[in-house]
Amino acid sequence: MKKHNFSAGPSILSEFTIKNTAAAVENFAGMGLSILEISHRSKEFVAVSDEARAMIKTLLDVPSGYEVVFLGGGASLQFCMVPYNLLAKKAAYLDTGTWASNAIKEAKLFGEVDVVASSKEANYTYIPKGYTIPEDVDYFHFTSNNTIYGTEIRYDPVVKVRMACDMSSDIFSRPVDVSKYDIIYAGAQKNLAPAGVTLIIVREEALGHVERAIPTMLDYRTHIKKESMFNTPPVLPIYSALQTLKWYKEQGGVEAIEKMNLDKAAILYDEIDRNKLFRGTVAIEDRSIMNVCFIMNDEYKELEADFASFAAAAGMVGIKGHRSVGGFRASLYNAMPKSSVEALITCMKEFEKQH
Repeated sequence: MKKHNFSAGPSILSEFTIKNTAAAVENFAGMGLSILEISHRSKEFVAVSDEARAMIKTLLDVPSGYEVVFLGGGASLQFCMVPYNLLAKKAAYLDTGTWASNAIKEAKLFGEVDVVASSKEANYTYIPKGYTIPEDVDYFHFTSNNTIYGTEIRYDPVVKVRMACDMSSDIFSRPVDVSKYDIIYAGAQKNLAPAGVTLIIVREEALGHVERAIPTMLDYRTHIKKESMFNTPPVLPIYSALQTLKWYKEQGGVEAIEKMNLDKAAILYDEIDRNKLFRGTVAIEDRSIMNVCFIMNDEYKELEADFASFAAAAGMVGIKGHRSVGGFRASLYNAMPKSSVEALITCMKEFEKQH
């Protein structure tokens, strides 16, 4: 039976990425060695890293004055690296979910944090609007897509201060005006590669303005200077990332990926809104195209476990909602084929007929 992978992360990768990575595990670049055992400083792997960073700049139209680096530690390490490098006195944060809240907690270790708005009181079921960002802050930070709750900010805010963004779960899902940001970071395990590498896009001019001493490994300038090779980078995930980037280019770039994503999300949300058994969990205008969250309507709550079993038997993997919110979550990352979304919709319709 075909499996349809709706896992929230680590999550689906393109067949192109998996096939090429598997081949490199056996024999990388004709070296007669596995990608798992080669030196990260070999000319063959340096070429991979250089090409991947260059392709990121091309696909996202990264302007001059920015550098792309690969780091370990996941996006969670960036929760402290961003304020370590940028927060001199005060920063503004938007609280839209668990990961935004975690970032706020870390930033408070380095200075004053102004939480300009939060949707916590409504269990993060909407994106706050109409808030004011003080002009005396060192930067404004937000999380563009909230994987647990299924909300997304699908535009580039215009602010008068520096801006940092956690794009872990929607990077490459839409065109981004990088020039509006000073730091963009993204854990790889949603839309780029296996877990283990984190993508950083940073404006060099934004660095070097804090007085505190920064540990060598936590200073972005260290990794820019050494071109992501200050210490041993996550070799295999970087190789996989390059394959994903090549696949994005083959699909027609980020603009084409966005069109496919909008189409996939639209047909699933349409079914959720039509089907008598289900309903969405967040404000319609803030619905994520990456993580579609839904629950059983109140009168059908007792069928939740039955639907989970029914869907699993039909090959649906990873649709159970996050343990903190329950219900269901279908993650429609860039590599998710429309056919899998259609299979889930068929599953929902068939279950509806039975009840």
